[in-house]
Amino acid sequence: MFVDLISQPHYSPKKFVLWNSLAFQAGAVNVGGLLACHRFVTHTTGFATHFGVEMASGHFRLALGIISVPLFFLIGNCISAFFTDRRSIRHKKPNYTILFFLMITCFALVTLLGVSNGFGTFGSELSIADDYFLLGLLSLSSGIQNAMITSISHSVIRTTHLTGLTTDLGIGLVRIFSHEANHPLREQEMKATGMRIGIIVSFIFGSWMGASLYLKYHYYGFVVPLVISTIYLLLCLRKKPKTAT
Repeated sequence: MFVDLISQPHYSPKKFVLWNSLAFQAGAVNVGGLLACHRFVTHTTGFATHFGVEMASGHFRLALGIISVPLFFLIGNCISAFFTDRRSIRHKKPNYTILFFLMITCFALVTLLGVSNGFGTFGSELSIADDYFLLGLLSLSSGIQNAMITSISHSVIRTTHLTGLTTDLGIGLVRIFSHEANHPLREQEMKATGMRIGIIVSFIFGSWMGASLYLKYHYYGFVVPLVISTIYLLLCLRKKPKTAT
């Protein structure tokens, strides 16, 4: 049951699997957007940079289209917060089922529309007319995932991008060597460092494996994040067995 999984301590083996599998998924989604239309989709930094470049180049329509894509990421954040943080504030259980269902829907639409030539040729240069919906769906799913994991981990974990995580890793490495041996904080920081390294490696591995699939099977590669999200949806729907009285 998914609720039992997220109730585990941050550095437990079960949580480690959760963080790393979703980081793997994010890596696969990000490289899919890059190979499909030459844009990263699991974070917003790249869109701001491309907006600046297109504005300077005089491509105002393309620039406006690009800078609006992060709104889908923001909408995904809001949807996730509505079904997690908002419910927690009202003393209700977070609804992770609907979030994984929405992510599955995004990946299914990307796969089906992609193989039906709904986004044009895989790997062609960015066209707002052809690729806007593709970027929107992938950014929406990434926003949902990032906010969901942020909520679950109490703002400790991010799985859709590595900037903050790498910063935390650098700080953590210094903290490890700043504490004396056998100090409780040093042991805790070592666990956190191992978790951060695992997420970074999983994201990179997801990018590698995803790229191998996209280059060969094009839009069918999005079946990978579709399957991962489906597994977690099934865990959400799985009822906890009743104990015998």
